[in-house]
Amino acid sequence: MAGRTFEGMLRGGDRRSIGKSNQVAARVLRRPRSFGELMGCLWSNDPVVRMRAADAAEKVSAQRPGLLAPFKGELLGLAEEATEPEVRWHLARMLPRLALDGQERGRATRRLRRYLNDRSSIVKTMAIQGLWELAQGHAALEAEMAGLLEEFCRTGTPAMKARSRRLLRELSRRGVRATG
Repeated sequence: MAGRTFEGMLRGGDRRSIGKSNQVAARVLRRPRSFGELMGCLWSNDPVVRMRAADAAEKVSAQRPGLLAPFKGELLGLAEEATEPEVRWHLARMLPRLALDGQERGRATRRLRRYLNDRSSIVKTMAIQGLWELAQGHAALEAEMAGLLEEFCRTGTPAMKARSRRLLRELSRRGVRATG
């Protein structure tokens, strides 16, 4: 595997398979300096490579969120441009892992709210999770999130309802109530 580019490893097949994204993620975790090469694959001309790169980057950032820091602006921009559901749902998981100032948090929140209207149930469910994570530690956003979660418990897809119920229980344990 030495010498193979990440783009080459992520290429081939179709979007129903993660291909070698787990191998790429493991390789980056062993060699964190290679994270930039992986991130570059998010802008590949090949939609399969973009999807698998997003999968691998999300898995790496779950263990090493600090690796995302140099790519904050690019990720916020990509979240606004991405059209593939597979890329969007991974971005919804990565954005809350960034150290965001108030303006950037607002930008990420607005984008994830738009993802709630996506045709993909997975994108919607990951957007709910991402919004919930962005709201942590911000009382007004947490209260607003509680209201959204209550709505999704009634109107969402089965996955959205299940995620919303779980997150509402956590907010309830902390005494957060919906606004409005």
